[in-house]
Amino acid sequence: MTRYVVLRLYSMGLTLVGLSVLVFLMLRLIPGTVVEQMIGADAIVSPAMVAELTRFFGLDQPWWLQYGRWIAEIGHGNLGTSWRTGKPVLSLIVERLPVTLELTALSVAFALLLGIPAGIVSATRRDQAVDNVTRVGTLLGLSIPVFWQGTMLILFFSVYLRWMPPVVWVDFFSDPRRNLTIMALPALCLGTASAANIARTTRSCMLDVLRSEYIRTASAKGLADRLVVLKHALKNALIPIVTVAGLQIGILLGGTVVVEEVFTLPGVGRLVLWSIYQRDYPLTQSTILFIAVMFMTINLAVDMLYGYLDPRIRYSG
Repeated sequence: MTRYVVLRLYSMGLTLVGLSVLVFLMLRLIPGTVVEQMIGADAIVSPAMVAELTRFFGLDQPWWLQYGRWIAEIGHGNLGTSWRTGKPVLSLIVERLPVTLELTALSVAFALLLGIPAGIVSATRRDQAVDNVTRVGTLLGLSIPVFWQGTMLILFFSVYLRWMPPVVWVDFFSDPRRNLTIMALPALCLGTASAANIARTTRSCMLDVLRSEYIRTASAKGLADRLVVLKHALKNALIPIVTVAGLQIGILLGGTVVVEEVFTLPGVGRLVLWSIYQRDYPLTQSTILFIAVMFMTINLAVDMLYGYLDPRIRYSG
């Protein structure tokens, strides 16, 4: 187990190095720099002032020197300082991280509570009406773009029915009821595709398990169908479901970028979009790297969970 964890951490380190280079170079391909964003398109600024600002932000240096300086700061535990706000990047992330984590947690809860029961019902009622409806629903859930779904939810529930309040962010600990009311639509929007994916995986795994001999034996012994499905079939079908659910958590973390912008939530995803628009390189680079570390850590935790769900699994180098 220890050797496996060490190897995974090593591969995670290599992946992060490659990702850091990719993010660093791709940001430089976007037209314009923070200097152009600051002075504006119509501003009259002398070339000397432009050169001074370029030197101030270090943009006059070779790209490899800029990259090395950024990595050196990260190596010392410093994610850098935002060019536009003057605040440490870490403090900006920590300030907005609770919103993103809450949105992700609610979306995962919605996806699991909807996806697993839907997959179980679909598998146990194979080729019946409920199975066909579930399969069509999962196809729609995977096909509808998040930004379009979010816009339609806002128009229907907030504008047309006036059931949802305007999105003026309220912290959960300040007003839990209003907070959950605000987060309901974003969580529904973000969790729809994940629920569909989990439902399809659950259905497929349950169908394989329900064909097994020990399931037929349990049924032949007179056990209730509900007990056979939940205690015997679902337990042995959990590993692929856990794999998909763990991957969905990482996908949902990335999906918060779009959903937070659509619903104007003050989370890390919206912070990334703002930093890209402002060409705030330190903030963009470090925030994306931070999200990547969270994604990899979740995947590692899911892999570690396999050993507890199935004692037959043994990790080796």
